[in-house]
Amino acid sequence: MTQYRVTGRGRVDQGTPVKFSFDGKTITGCKGDTLASALLANGQHLMGRSFKYHRPRGVVTAGSEEPNALVGVTRGKGRFEPNTRATMQEVYPGLKVESQNKWPTLAFDLGAINDRLYMLFSAGFYYKTFMWPRSFWDSVYEPFIRKAAGLGKAPTEVDPDTYASRYLHCDVLVVGSGPSGLAAAMTAGRAGADVVIVDENSEMGGTLLSEPQAQIDGIPAWEWLAGAVSELDALPNVRRMTRTTAIGYYHQNMIGMVERITDHLATLPEDAPRERMWRVRAREVVLAQGAIERPLVFDGNDVPGVMMSGAAQTFLNRFGVLVGKTPAVLTSHDSAWHTAFDMAEAGAKVAAIVDTREIVDIGLQDRAKELGIPVKLGHTATATKGRLRIKGVRVNPVRAGSAGSGHWVFCDALLTCGGWTPTLHLFSHTKGALDWDADARVYLPGRKSEAVQIAGAGRGLWGIGAALDDGAKAGTDALKTLGKSASVPSYEVQKDRIGTGVFHKELPTDRSPGKAKAFVDFQNDVTAKDLRLAVREGMKSIEHVKRYTTNGMATDQGKLSNMNGLTIAADALGKEPPQVGLTTFRPPYTPTTFGAFCGYHKGAQFEVTRRTPIDSWAEENGAVYEPVALWRRAWYFPKAGEGMHKAVARECKSTRESLGIFDASTLGKIEVSGPDATEFMNRMYTNPWTKLGVGRARYGLLLGEDGFIRDDGVIGRMRDDLFHVTTTTGGAARVLNMMEDYLQTEWPDLKVWLTSTTEEWATIALNGPNARKLLAPFVEGCDMSNEAFPHMSVRECTVAGFPSRLFRISFTGELGFEINVPARHGRALWEKLWEAGKQYDICPYGTETMHVLRAEKGFIIVGQDTDGTVTPEDAGIGWAIGKMKPDFVGKRSLDRPDIVAPNRKQLVGLLTEDPKTVLVEGAQIVDDPNQPKPMKMIGHVTSSYWSETLGRSVAMAVIEGGHDKMDQTIFVPQAGGAPIKAKIGTTMFYDPKGERLLVE
Repeated sequence: MTQYRVTGRGRVDQGTPVKFSFDGKTITGCKGDTLASALLANGQHLMGRSFKYHRPRGVVTAGSEEPNALVGVTRGKGRFEPNTRATMQEVYPGLKVESQNKWPTLAFDLGAINDRLYMLFSAGFYYKTFMWPRSFWDSVYEPFIRKAAGLGKAPTEVDPDTYASRYLHCDVLVVGSGPSGLAAAMTAGRAGADVVIVDENSEMGGTLLSEPQAQIDGIPAWEWLAGAVSELDALPNVRRMTRTTAIGYYHQNMIGMVERITDHLATLPEDAPRERMWRVRAREVVLAQGAIERPLVFDGNDVPGVMMSGAAQTFLNRFGVLVGKTPAVLTSHDSAWHTAFDMAEAGAKVAAIVDTREIVDIGLQDRAKELGIPVKLGHTATATKGRLRIKGVRVNPVRAGSAGSGHWVFCDALLTCGGWTPTLHLFSHTKGALDWDADARVYLPGRKSEAVQIAGAGRGLWGIGAALDDGAKAGTDALKTLGKSASVPSYEVQKDRIGTGVFHKELPTDRSPGKAKAFVDFQNDVTAKDLRLAVREGMKSIEHVKRYTTNGMATDQGKLSNMNGLTIAADALGKEPPQVGLTTFRPPYTPTTFGAFCGYHKGAQFEVTRRTPIDSWAEENGAVYEPVALWRRAWYFPKAGEGMHKAVARECKSTRESLGIFDASTLGKIEVSGPDATEFMNRMYTNPWTKLGVGRARYGLLLGEDGFIRDDGVIGRMRDDLFHVTTTTGGAARVLNMMEDYLQTEWPDLKVWLTSTTEEWATIALNGPNARKLLAPFVEGCDMSNEAFPHMSVRECTVAGFPSRLFRISFTGELGFEINVPARHGRALWEKLWEAGKQYDICPYGTETMHVLRAEKGFIIVGQDTDGTVTPEDAGIGWAIGKMKPDFVGKRSLDRPDIVAPNRKQLVGLLTEDPKTVLVEGAQIVDDPNQPKPMKMIGHVTSSYWSETLGRSVAMAVIEGGHDKMDQTIFVPQAGGAPIKAKIGTTMFYDPKGERLLVE
């Protein structure tokens, strides 16, 4: 047993030693230890070095908010992880750990020279230096910065672990398993609700694990905790998850959670994932995340051995470890007094309790006297002694806000407490409002935007009794929302520790504040004077102060530093904290591995290859494929002896002369539904939709705010409140995201629902003069005549007995239909049509033929004939703009001077002088091939094909002022040859009157 391990204290198994290595040295811990508790039990406080100054750093907290004790952990080839928090990593036999950010050793780090040169590294120094000489940037400055950046070593080997992901639905999700979380889970579970309770630690209990002195309903806290856990485990409707961190709170009550499955095991189970990402959709969420202890800001507050008093209490009562034999306590809150009492009762000789307040509860003072602990009220700390571990703290009396002369209190640990900050990170993810409590000097949850309850210390309640009662109430409130009823249980708590305190900016000092190293952000070496300098240099918003100083940008994302930073910046500005702002809390709550986010998407599964229901038929029939977005699409169907050119020519000829069949299932499909669906469509698309009748379809054009074409597709009106929207194959996700963005942020008042249905429907396109003859016998519930079912119409009917949305549309210029059936029936319908179509010499065709046929008609492909700078007028489809519409996305931009300026690049058709010459797509265009180099490029070729139907090549291009250059000759320069001549003309090369669409 080590000298700092207390026999009979804690919940670890002191009879089961665990050997592991730290920087090559073998160390013994106990089963149930974290790496931090095991190192502290062996007297090891020095665990790392800070980022900028390379100052020695020790553990500060006992939880996931730890900013200092970050280590590299390895368990074999490829299994190395940097920046693992020692407070969260459980020890196991054979664990190998190395400290970070040091050279050559942790105790002797040459990088600490930066600490001596600290005056050169003031706030924002990177904005002010590396400016001269300019030639040094590429060769000196940038390589140096890149080498110095980051903490730890990035892994260099392939990660052999697997990562899983799952979805989960429940009635009530409880995040946090302290007193309030347990009470909420039990209340909801007893009422029959489907409950999930999660905690990031290896066991549940929260503060109960650190305060075993309490009694709940006459039962000792740990005994009560065991009973509560057993009760939850016995309820079939309750799922209990430990080692699981809720990392993000997303729209419509979805919580992202990461479960650590094997990081605590010495032997990895075969095929077990290392971590699992859970996507939980809960009807009600209870946030019971507790509060985070706030550090005190004073000169030397970062020396190893200076830690939060709550952490010391946890290490003692949960892990059985004294963090020091002669600790001192520095506090502005009652809770640290109880830590001092626990330490003294465990055998430590507490050097002093130093409290910044002049008045403290007399009961606390009496208890300190009983234990022989010196007390100093109305005192501050102005310095510390020790470099690799604290040896003493200088304390000074404070009178009228000024520090008097000081004296040293010698200690081997300094336990500090500057009050407690409610943990509201997940609540903030929801965009719920935070309200400033001027009396308590903390932010508390305000207006809610999701179905959520906040319980316990997370909303400013202190003490086990208050947390239990509030958790039970939160559980009851969640049940009421679900239509369930339950009585609110009450709890009787004895030996509770209910305290009060005050908050400070920096502590008063008798030394020059300009020379004090009073740290606010421990990991990034941000001091109080850095924050005040940022304000002096013009940073008025806390977001600007954050970026100028990097305060709160460390791996703990400001959990310890944000509130102190805000308080100091507000004081420097002479304002209250709410007037300065609050930094934005973003997911994830704690650092999360890339593997957890990737899940199964690694190796061959990293980029999914999507296949349509008809893909297998195409493969069986010899299709050659090409990738389109994530889809595998049939490119062409060669017969024996055919290359691509001959196969495409045959497919084009067969489709134009008789009948072609095409798999169009990859087209994006989105259902826009709801009472305000028409208004939403009017706002999103350039076209008008109000007067479009049910059963009719229209070409839809989507712009960005800049007025440039983003996507297009045919849209059918199925009902007054339902539109079937098609998008480009590659644009489906982008269009849906764009729609959701506007719906959620710009027009949340609209009652509209968006549903991706791309994979719900298999889509088969029939094109050619015989398309109706083949299809009509299969159709029931729809008159197929020209008069009853005109071009640009849609009907709901059955095709070959399958429910269908049948469109009469064409992307080829021929008589055409697109048949949408449930995906599971896609191949069956294709095979029926294929067999029946043999009488018409039906021909399957691929994407290359589709491109040729559409180009002959001058139909654009977004992303090929547009490049993000093309407007509807540029593309020659200005007719798709609703001239009478008051507004739509991008409308204002269409009137910008640069958008209506003459000589913009515009889409035109090109016919080469030699009809057999096929231009290269992307080829640059000039108007004078004899001009000196570099030539002025006036445009480029966007689409170019051989047209079997026309017996010549056709092409499209964007050319400056192209619409005013009809019949003019342009030139396409060739490497090592004569330029190719071509004449500008219309983009419609085939059937300009559209007569082929009306074939009987």
